[in-house]
Amino acid sequence: QVQLVESGGGSVQAGGSLRLSCAASGYACMGWFRQAPGKEREGVATIARDGSTSYADSVKGRFTISRDNAKTVYLQMNSLKPEDTAMYYCAAVEQLCAAISRFDEKEYSYWGQGTQVTVSS
Repeated sequence: QVQLVESGGGSVQAGGSLRLSCAASGYACMGWFRQAPGKEREGVATIARDGSTSYADSVKGRFTISRDNAKTVYLQMNSLKPEDTAMYYCAAVEQLCAAISRFDEKEYSYWGQGTQVTVSS
């Protein structure tokens, strides 16, 4: 059974930083999504096996997604804002990122259990 294991969430003040990690095998396309209370889950960042990345406008310039030997995916989050507060999920799919709507959660086959990020003002 496929397992994606996230870690690195926590509580931080606005302006602070956190790094999330997701342990997984080398899927072609991996992404980070988040869901705030009362809101729909939204895509945050994706990374392809070749290292190409994409970001939601709300996090561009503040978040960086990366992968290590195609087995661990990271989300470095800097300049955090209270509106970044959410449960963050790692997701993976075997199709190429370029072949899917990469910020559509329905495109992803495998999900982690989520890790909470709370940013206080």
